[in-house]
Amino acid sequence: MDTQVLGISVDSVPCLTAWAEELGGIHYPLLSDFWPHGKVAQEYGVLRSEGHSERAIFVIDKQGIIRYVDVHDIDDQPSNEVLRLAIRQIDPAVRDRPEEPKPEPVALPRGGIVMYCTRWCPDCKKARAWLAEHHLPYTEVDITTTPGAAEQVERWANGNRTTPTFDIDGEIVVDFDEPRLREILKLG
Repeated sequence: MDTQVLGISVDSVPCLTAWAEELGGIHYPLLSDFWPHGKVAQEYGVLRSEGHSERAIFVIDKQGIIRYVDVHDIDDQPSNEVLRLAIRQIDPAVRDRPEEPKPEPVALPRGGIVMYCTRWCPDCKKARAWLAEHHLPYTEVDITTTPGAAEQVERWANGNRTTPTFDIDGEIVVDFDEPRLREILKLG
């Protein structure tokens, strides 16, 4: 869609490199806003007082004008559909261009504990450790690589890509809600 994605973080270059490797690589440039610490995040109004930045998306047009802003919870992944719509609205060159066909959804797992997650989500990491600690077998579905999984999570989570989201024999738990998981799984 004639766009360039850039990731920016207040972390150092070695930290960003390790993060990208943990994800298995990424296909867009990562920029470090480490020194002076958080200067770009501060300029955009998303630097928290404790020195971290908000999870934010800015769509900037070719003239350098910010046309779209989305600031959301650090554990929530934004909808690509919303971003595509925002890009289409600001760029007449791509507005009427047909979208590339989406991959056909696959049959998503059912039964037992199914955790919809991403590799990078801090709450997903906590949930994996919690499930292992309680010796609970589960099926993991990565919403970034499984066709149809992100859209299913959006339906369950009121349009958000909140991870982890659990399907436990048809009972849906959005986010790592440990008390609710204990209740459904009958853990003391």
